[in-house]
Parts: sequence; structure tokens; C-alpha cells
Amino acid sequence: MMKSEKLRKDLGSKPLLKVGGAFDAMSAKLVEVTGFDAIWAGSFAISATHALPDASILTMTEFLNITSNMVDACNIPVIADCDTGFGGPNNVSHMVKKYEKAGIAAVCIEDQVFPKQNSLLQNTKHELLSEKDFVAKIIAAKEAKENENFMIIARTEALISNLGMKEAIKRAIAYEKAGADAILIHSKKETPTEIFEFADTWEGTLPLVVVPTLYPSVKINELISHRIKMVIYANQTLRTAHASMSEVLKQLITSESIAEVSKHMSTMEEIFELQEMYKIKNRAEKIEKNLKKMGYIT
Repeated sequence: MMKSEKLRKDLGSKPLLKVGGAFDAMSAKLVEVTGFDAIWAGSFAISATHALPDASILTMTEFLNITSNMVDACNIPVIADCDTGFGGPNNVSHMVKKYEKAGIAAVCIEDQVFPKQNSLLQNTKHELLSEKDFVAKIIAAKEAKENENFMIIARTEALISNLGMKEAIKRAIAYEKAGADAILIHSKKETPTEIFEFADTWEGTLPLVVVPTLYPSVKINELISHRIKMVIYANQTLRTAHASMSEVLKQLITSESIAEVSKHMSTMEEIFELQEMYKIKNRAEKIEKNLKKMGYIT
């Protein structure tokens, strides 16, 4: 089963999909082995690993290269955060073809103008495209894909931009009519009240997706009861890695030896297991055994 088919099937059959954020192949692999349903290749996290702002700085090719590494390393679906689609409808069309060919299961595009600003950046104006212009992008994305299971997730920032619930619902309806496969509704409120109001008002047929970064106390059963079908933990891995590395480095710079910080680190064996080092070792032993049988090694 293709990863895109699995994502679509799971979205239809499971009460709620849990998607873990990743910023490289290693973090994606950790998301997989922990048991998440899918991986979120987030633009915020990937930009941060380049020490760059989440502001449409990296190119499509740079994002695609990193996301492709995740696909190659993992067996679960990867959902790519493609911000505004890297340009207009023609850019979106090109993006979909490239991402689908790379084995990515879904892309998410949002209705902010290019270049975007991170949705949760304080004291920042988040300007949106007109409904018509974003609908054009969705149409382009739908027409560009060849695999019917490849998903286009349309993300509206109407609540982020303080345009109100009516505008958010209006846009979501338009995006469904244009051919989107799911709606991501985003909010910068510190409680899920606004998201729940949207979900309870929503009369469309598409599954709803949320990213509870600013309302972390929301519970899984609450999301399910409000018909949310996918929750994305978009940046927790990045923020945990940043906090852990910062703390260890602060200790290392003042410690007499690394023994004092070893308890905060993964063991070498744990990293070897993640890298599948022993598979390489076993493969080498099998090759050597065959070479001996063939008389190349005595």
C-alpha cells in the first residue's frame, strides 16, 4: 500500500490521527518508532535547523530535499508543510508534481500572502490572499496530482488574521468546493474554544485538522468529540531538541568531564539502533560468507 493511500485510509477509519513534527530524517524516524500515524515536515522546524526565520526564506527545493530524506528513512506517511505553495498557481502545480513524485503523502498549503510570517509570531500582521486567488491554487494543485490518494490540505489563517469565524467558515467551504481533501483550521488563542466553535459550525464533509501549539491542554477525547480528525504536534520535537542541547552545552562548557552530563544523553547503542548500524554489519557478514563460498576469500 502506498503511503498516500494509507494516510487517506487511516483518516477515514480512525477516530483521530496523531501526527508528529520532524525537521530531519532522524527526528522523523523517532516519530515513527514512537508510534505516530504520520510525520509533519514543518516549515518552522526545518527553517529553524538552518537558523533562518519561518518567513519563506528557504526554497522549495531545499524543503523538498529534507522532506524526501524523511520519506526514505520512514515507512509511515509524511505530510509536507508547504506554506503558501512557493508562489502562484503555476508554482503550486510544479510543487505538487515534485512532492508527489518524491513519495510524500500529502501537502499543506495556506492562504497567507507570500512571503508569509509564522502564524504565531506576536505583533505581526498576517495578510491573506483573496479567497479567489487561494481557490486558484487549490484548483492548480488538484489538477497537477496524478495519484488520487495524494492529499491537498488547505489551511486557512482567517482566525489568525482576526477576520472572524464567518470568514473562516466561508473560506473553508470555498476550499472544499475547489477540491481540497482536508481543512486545517489554525488559531492563536490559548484555549481551544475558537477551534471548537469552528468545528461545531462546520457543515462540510472534509476532515478537520488542528495544530494545538498554543492550547496544549486540550485533550484527545475533546478533539474527537468535536469531530477533529487529525492533530499535528508540529514543533514539540524541535523545541525539545533546542532545550536539551542548550542545557547540555551549558553544562559541558563548565564541567570538568563529560561524565557529568552523560545521563542527559542517548547512548551510542540507541543511536546505532536508529541508524540500523547492525543491519549493515549483518549484511557485510553475509557478503563475506558468500565470497568465501565462491573462493574469493580463504
